[in-house]
Amino acid sequence: MPSRLVLGCGSVGRRLAVAGNGRVHVVTTDEHRVETLRSDGIAATRGDPTDPDVLAEVPFDPETVIVGSDDPARNRAAVRVAAERYPDARLFAFAGRAPTDADMTALTAVADDVVDPRAEISEFLMERVGDAGLRTRRLKRVLRNAAAPLAVIAHDNPDPDAIASAVALKHVAERAGTPAEACYFGDINHQENRALVNLLEFELTELDPDEDLSRFGSVALVDHSRPGVNDQLPEDTEVDVVIDHHPPRAPVEARFVDLRSDVGATSTLLTGYLRKLGIEPTPSLATALLFGIQVDTRDFSREVAGEDFDAAAYLVPHADAAMLERIESPSVSVETYEILARAITARDVREDVVTTYVGDIGDRDALAQAADQLLGLEGVTTTLVFGTVDDTVFVSARARGTDLDLGEALREAFGQIGSAGGHADMAGAQIPVGGLADDEEDTDEVIRGVITDRFFETLGVGENTAARAVYADGEYLGTLDRSPERGDGD
Repeated sequence: MPSRLVLGCGSVGRRLAVAGNGRVHVVTTDEHRVETLRSDGIAATRGDPTDPDVLAEVPFDPETVIVGSDDPARNRAAVRVAAERYPDARLFAFAGRAPTDADMTALTAVADDVVDPRAEISEFLMERVGDAGLRTRRLKRVLRNAAAPLAVIAHDNPDPDAIASAVALKHVAERAGTPAEACYFGDINHQENRALVNLLEFELTELDPDEDLSRFGSVALVDHSRPGVNDQLPEDTEVDVVIDHHPPRAPVEARFVDLRSDVGATSTLLTGYLRKLGIEPTPSLATALLFGIQVDTRDFSREVAGEDFDAAAYLVPHADAAMLERIESPSVSVETYEILARAITARDVREDVVTTYVGDIGDRDALAQAADQLLGLEGVTTTLVFGTVDDTVFVSARARGTDLDLGEALREAFGQIGSAGGHADMAGAQIPVGGLADDEEDTDEVIRGVITDRFFETLGVGENTAARAVYADGEYLGTLDRSPERGDGD
């Protein structure tokens, strides 16, 4: 059981004395405070916390010593005595009211942790009146005044980051007094994405492209930022809220816009809003947000920032670890294994690049899994797997250990005949079949030839050359024209 000794019981010392669990003993000169503490069931001694003889009467050796009076000079003396009496204890010191620089120097020379009220007040105020505080209040104001219900729309075929962000913003909106629905167009096919929604029992609204959306009073976009781009909204849709971590490729218009490409996941941004608004996430929401951050940063190894680590550290105590493990290890469908087998059999290897066409498919997310698996082949740094669903060719690409920027490479290769984009090491594309072949041609052969040739040509890969860098040293633009796969759009 943890134990702590509180020396001096000013306003801070009092709060620390009654907070938490474990064995606590307080030493203070304030007789009234001693009586109050004892009435609350807390052991307290009336005495001078700077007197070594008084400390000798404490009935245990504490793991933590807290120096917490409001007098800086008394705290300096108490810290010296405590450090000598309890050399193995963690020593935490409150500087007191209006400490001088000399007080701070003396305290930090001895204590393990020192709290300067001047800095704490400054941080408190800046969090509320600075950029972060202003942004939070503006979001709350816009949500409170938004016409109900609010449609919180993730990008097409949403991945974990988009799903978690939509559910989180729905929660924030409802706490602001506006009913909301987490919505998406397309499908949720990837095993992990289905497991996320099903195991955490999220209520998501699947929208049809032909659906009358007039029943919604307002619209919010998460993990993408423009209507009609990677969602199936009309391009002229008026948007109230946009929250995204991808840099925009065109102007973004909404009543509230938060675009921060210096973080690795939109889930990180939504976690920040929950914290600043004092909204404790449910275990299901915390689990989803944590998984969203993990996936978008590839387990904190890609485009990760300090805010992502901070958000994850906050979410871990609230998340359901057992549920997270089940989401991360879902069952794999038979079709996924069949597509992987086709991808291996039909692969075209040129130097360190592999392309493969798997024909007609029902589960487009299997392409991403096949692209990931083919990266395990010896000597391979870049993979591209593509297949056909109805009248569209879906492409998934992966790279590892190369200077190639896949997002830019796919835009160059396929941007004129379809939509493409993604990250430097993970990207995707969608290409209409009608633009590749007519009814009189062998469609599969034409698709295989056009996609393969364009990709190899863009990379400069020939008989005896490896993939060259494409925009490797240029500015990374991110994407909003993203593939619907689990990771290609993040």
